[in-house]
Amino acid sequence: MSKKIGILTSGGDCAGLNAVIRAVVHSADQKGWEVIGILDGTAGLLKEEPDARKLTSREFDGTVMRMGGTILGTTNKGDPFHFPMPDGTFKDRTGEIIANYKKLGLDAVVGIGGDGSHAILRKLAQVGGVPMVGIPKTIDNDIGETENSVGFDTAVSVATEALDRLQPTAASHDRVMILEVMGRDAGHIALATGIAGGADVILVPEIGYDLEKIAEKIQKVKAGGRNFALVVVSEAVKKPDGEPFWVTHADGQKRYGGIGNYLGEQIAKITGSEARVTVLGHVQRGAQPTYNDRLLASAFGVKAVQLIEEGKFDRMVAWKNREVVDVSIEDAIAAYQEVDPNSTLVKTARGLGISLGD
Repeated sequence: MSKKIGILTSGGDCAGLNAVIRAVVHSADQKGWEVIGILDGTAGLLKEEPDARKLTSREFDGTVMRMGGTILGTTNKGDPFHFPMPDGTFKDRTGEIIANYKKLGLDAVVGIGGDGSHAILRKLAQVGGVPMVGIPKTIDNDIGETENSVGFDTAVSVATEALDRLQPTAASHDRVMILEVMGRDAGHIALATGIAGGADVILVPEIGYDLEKIAEKIQKVKAGGRNFALVVVSEAVKKPDGEPFWVTHADGQKRYGGIGNYLGEQIAKITGSEARVTVLGHVQRGAQPTYNDRLLASAFGVKAVQLIEEGKFDRMVAWKNREVVDVSIEDAIAAYQEVDPNSTLVKTARGLGISLGD
């Protein structure tokens, strides 16, 4: 039976989203189904008429899958259950979203997002009786029940390349180079980047640190005959007293930022070394997706269409033990995946002599 399915991207962008969309469109096309792309996430369903368009296999000729970002647009603002209005009040706008979903005449929807997006989309689906399948994407790799999420591999690749580029300058000028990477509340990007890029110190929010021990590691490196050191720090790492670093932006939102500069000042003060800080920021989001992210995106998109065909909803596709499976969205949201201090990668870092600051 022919179906009409919707697809949207929600939350922060990352590399690999277009490859997911392509996989869903091509897989649906094999079945004779129609795919409707909902623009700008849930914001596309908050207009007087739904902001959406038909997606065809013809536009996914192999060029789009190589592009970063999302051709559908996305949003990470405005919880529809508590939506900020111009007058400063908040309004539940879920009725508008559900009404516009029904106007599109969809049989199911594929939602691509992280844990926050999945929580909102699942709640919307439950309120509106919307058959939904989820696909995990986040550079943070912190959504539960899946070993990998779309976007993580590319983010780590970009951060590792940045560390590779910082190393020659560090060596040329006898410096300590500090690279601050994204990751929200999880340190997966910092940990993977630090190991792959040969860092001397890796700091993640899940493991406390002591400035004196960081300084001791840097001094030990220099005493061994090397004139530079590399430090990778996750943006969510706090001050030693537990106070987080926040930056208030023009829109009033607070976001992580500043730990790199703080560490640079402290390391220079304690060790006497010249320190320089690079904040990688959104550069990690916008690259061409790596082959790993394209493969993962393709497998996830095909599996999502399969789940719709089987009538299995309120499920999220996931990568486990080298294969694609489906798990409960509720379980995936609940099983937040932070860095485990006893994990293989943490043990690997310690085994390589990398300091985690503790």
